[in-house]
Amino acid sequence: MGKRNQERRRGRKKEREARQRARSTGPGSTFGNADPGSFEGPYGYVPPPRERSLVQVVETALRRVVEAPEDGVAVAVGKAAAVLSEPAGRWPEVGRALLVLTDSMIDQLWAYGWQPADLVRIVRRELSARHTRLAVDLIAAESRKYAPASLDPRWSAQLREVGATVWWEADDTFLPGYATREKLDRLATATCALEVLRLLGWLPRINPVGPPPGAGGGNRWRRGQKAGSGDEPRMLGRIRALLAKAESTEFTEEAEALTAKAQQLMAQHSISEALITADTGREDAPGACRIGVDNPYEQSKVMLLDAVATANRCRAVWSRHLGFSTVIGFDADLDAVELLYTSLLVQANAALSRAGSRQRADGSSRTRSFRQSFLLAYATRIRERLTVATEQATNDAVAGTSPLDEATGAASKPEPRLLPVLAAREEAVNDATEEMFPELTTSRWARASDGEGWAQGTAAADRASLHGHSGAIRADG
Repeated sequence: MGKRNQERRRGRKKEREARQRARSTGPGSTFGNADPGSFEGPYGYVPPPRERSLVQVVETALRRVVEAPEDGVAVAVGKAAAVLSEPAGRWPEVGRALLVLTDSMIDQLWAYGWQPADLVRIVRRELSARHTRLAVDLIAAESRKYAPASLDPRWSAQLREVGATVWWEADDTFLPGYATREKLDRLATATCALEVLRLLGWLPRINPVGPPPGAGGGNRWRRGQKAGSGDEPRMLGRIRALLAKAESTEFTEEAEALTAKAQQLMAQHSISEALITADTGREDAPGACRIGVDNPYEQSKVMLLDAVATANRCRAVWSRHLGFSTVIGFDADLDAVELLYTSLLVQANAALSRAGSRQRADGSSRTRSFRQSFLLAYATRIRERLTVATEQATNDAVAGTSPLDEATGAASKPEPRLLPVLAAREEAVNDATEEMFPELTTSRWARASDGEGWAQGTAAADRASLHGHSGAIRADG
């Protein structure tokens, strides 16, 4: 091929490439109509920026808040709140967009192992009551997409307990309705929402203790399946009735007798469940639940929870920075731990309220050291009481000297195989704990420094009556 022919071919190739570029980037291309004279860059026309959707605006504002360093959070929240709250005309649509983004964020937290009660607890711990109410509303909005039958019964119970219900008629009325309810302007409402979402955006992955919504049950989540009938075990119902009587009586001796009976029934219930499982060959494995441990005096409360868990053949692992303990054990034992711990905590609060405040000789307050010592002694004595009750029930079952079965009137029989069964269950609980928390560490407990507080705490533990209501211990002094 001659030199002149080669040059002509190269020229025609360049012309074809130029025409192709003009067809792909010129007027009428996929970027829309453009001014034929406005060509820039090596490939011709550069399209004008598209207008962002409101969801993208809200997402960008939220991302800047979540990614802001700790020392820049206030500034980031202020700027983002200003963007979301103005202009006023789009405020309802901002609420709708916020619910869309929050839905994805909360859905991810469920996959990370969190549950409704956990989210409400952490928001209450780190922020205010107003933030907590908003978090409950966001959980309610996310929960709308699940059929009730697809939820684990304990998940549904948590939604009821935190009050997660949709009170707004349409999503574009959500933020205006929340602002009206809380008596806030748009800027304060946007600030509140961004602060909640920043907290949720920083939550870590944790060990799951039940199936996420819509995931179903399966053998891994036996505890949730067991509760599926909606019927509380008969023995647990009897225990609750005894504890209600213990709470209502004005006579200390009667309350103590009812309490002792309740403790005995709990231990017997655990033993019966262990033997039934062994007899039937039913597949069984430890489960887990999370129990909140809040300030003040959180170390003393953790000691109390550990005492209750240990006496009921469970393990309790405290996640201090998240404000809860994970309790690992078999179903019947977990039920007992939840009931007993909550009840004993209320009794401690009542005893502390009766004890009042304390002062030193120079007039300075020693209320905090008194209450810390009180609760430490209370937890120590409760451990002793529950351990004795559990050991007595176990020894009676092994020897066949348990009280008559109130349902059938039948006498108990010796159960020499009980100890190996309980030992195997204890090993299973320890293995499950190590699997969930492979890097588990121990720490020192707080020390008592007030003799009067220790003495009164011990006495209060001896008088403790149990019931199923929650309460909080205040920090005064």
